[in-house]
Amino acid sequence: MQYMLLIYEPEDIYEGPAGEALLVDVVAKYTALSEEMAANGVLRGGDGLQPSATTVKTLVGGGQSLHDGPFAETREHLGGYFIIDVPDLDAALAYARRVPVAEGGMVEVRPIAIY
Repeated sequence: MQYMLLIYEPEDIYEGPAGEALLVDVVAKYTALSEEMAANGVLRGGDGLQPSATTVKTLVGGGQSLHDGPFAETREHLGGYFIIDVPDLDAALAYARRVPVAEGGMVEVRPIAIY
């Protein structure tokens, strides 16, 4: 079954000299985890994402509005994702626990719908 691991972190966590040093460490950990998932045959895709841009919101009645940043009112942003193919939720959670999110970050595990 395929799962998407959505990686959220505080948007300003990698700012400044300390943040840049943290980013170097985290990228090395992401690279190692990605290589391991590929070697295990479970990695189907994934990438980091640029900081928040613009969101198109569909309004009641069908209209639309544009908003700067993410739709949700949150200080975390969606910073990247992995798509993995594993036997079950327990296996997906095992990989999610190994994603090197910065302090205050989180990984959302979502099954991919197959229609």
